[in-house]
Amino acid sequence: MKWLYLIVCVFFITSSCYQPKRDCKAFKNGTFTFTSMINNEEKTTTFVRYDNIEIDFYEGKSDTSSVRWINDCEYIVKKLNPRNIAEEKSIHMKIQTTTDSSYTFEYGIVGETNKSLGTVLKIK
Repeated sequence: MKWLYLIVCVFFITSSCYQPKRDCKAFKNGTFTFTSMINNEEKTTTFVRYDNIEIDFYEGKSDTSSVRWINDCEYIVKKLNPRNIAEEKSIHMKIQTTTDSSYTFEYGIVGETNKSLGTVLKIK
């Protein structure tokens, strides 16, 4: 019985120390895709990021945003040429986990509490 108790304790101690992989620096530059559901329709955005600039390609149109890195895993995106009030708002992005070719992130408008999750795939 003592051995069983010891094994259970060791399991909980080692599993509680698990940290998800976060190699955020690998995603500061490159070409990426992000797919989301808009009005029950799957939409894909492709974007190219060069450290402090991001160019989005969506439905045949391109748009450029500034990227301000807070740390290796968090950054703020702000459209350079917003077309309406909603596009003037900055978006806070926080990378939660990474793989070799993708990352999962949390995002939301700066100053608001509502957050969403998404996954980005690095294609180059």
